Amino acid sequence: MLFIDNEGITDPRINLAIEEYALRQLSPEETYLLFYINEPSIIIGKNQNTLEEINSEYVKSRNLHVVRRLSGGGAVYHDLGNLNFSFITKDDGNSFHNFQKFTEPVVAALSSLGVEAALTGRNDIQVGERKISGNAQFSTKGRMFSHGTLLFDSEIENVVSALKVNPDKIQSKGIKSIRSRVANIVELLNEPITMEEFRLKLLSFIFGVETDQIPTYTLTKEDWSGIHELSQERYQNWDWNYGKSPKSTVQNSKRFEGVGSVDVRLDIEEGRILQVKIYGDFFGAGDVAELEDILRGSRYEESALRERLAQVDMRRYFGALDLDSFIALVMLS
Repeated sequence: MLFIDNEGITDPRINLAIEEYALRQLSPEETYLLFYINEPSIIIGKNQNTLEEINSEYVKSRNLHVVRRLSGGGAVYHDLGNLNFSFITKDDGNSFHNFQKFTEPVVAALSSLGVEAALTGRNDIQVGERKISGNAQFSTKGRMFSHGTLLFDSEIENVVSALKVNPDKIQSKGIKSIRSRVANIVELLNEPITMEEFRLKLLSFIFGVETDQIPTYTLTKEDWSGIHELSQERYQNWDWNYGKSPKSTVQNSKRFEGVGSVDVRLDIEEGRILQVKIYGDFFGAGDVAELEDILRGSRYEESALRERLAQVDMRRYFGALDLDSFIALVMLS
C-alpha cells in the first residue's frame, strides 16, 4: 500500500478529483491510502437531490462549497476539524458493502490512542452510542474506494445549520439531538493532540512504520494536470453538483432497514414513464442511472414493470432491497 500526499490541499473540488484520478488512472495493481481535510463544505451523496439536502441560505451566507461525490450515502458537513481517509484498491467482488474490511485498520489505530471505537449499523464508526465516522464506497471497472470521515475537532453545531435533517433518520431535530448523537475524537482522548499529530499517528499505525518511512506515491506534474482537468469538468460543474430534477407527477419515498432512503420520482404521460429519477442515501455497486434507463418508456403498471425488471439484480443498485419492495414503492402501494 502507498500513501498519496495531497500536499495539504483543503479544496474539496480538488481532493475529490485526486481520489477519482487515483482510482481510474494510477496503477490498478497497487492499493493506495489518501488522507485529506476539506475547508467548510457540504459533500453530497451521488444519488441525492442537492437542493433538498442543504440549507441554501446558510450555504450562500457562509460561502460553503457544495460538491457531489461519486459514492452513495448521505450528505455530510466537512470542515478543517474533519479528517477524511480513502482506501483505493481492487474490487475483488467481495469488498463492496464490506465496510468492516476498510474501517478495521482505522478502528485499531483509534484504539491505540485510547479511543475504543467499533463499526456499527450500515456504515458508521461509533464510540458507545456516539458517532465519530461515516463511510461510503464506490466501484467501477474492477476498482473501488472505501472512504470515510473522522470527526476530530469539527464544528458539529454547523451540521444543523448547513443540512436539512431528515426526520426519518433523526426523529428529534435540533442542535441538541445532533450534538448528543455525535462526538469529536478530541473529547475522547486521554491527552490533547493537534490534528496534524492525530493524522501522523494514524498513518504510522496503519502502515506499521515511523512516519518518515511511510511508502508514498508522489503525484507527478502529469497527474496534477489530469486532476485539475477532472476537477474542472466534474467537481466544479453545476450540473454535477446540483443537477436538474425533472418535473414529477408521481413521487414516493421510503426508508428501508439496512438499505437507507429511496425516493422515486416519475413523470408519467399517457400511461408511460416519460422521465424517472431515483434519489436516496443508499449504496450500490451499480449506477442507478442504468436502472432509470430501464424504467424509462415502460407502461406505468405493475406487470409491465415486473417484465422490465425481471432480469435486473436489484442488489446491484440498492443492496438489500428486493424487487417486490421496489415495485411497491414505484406504484405507491
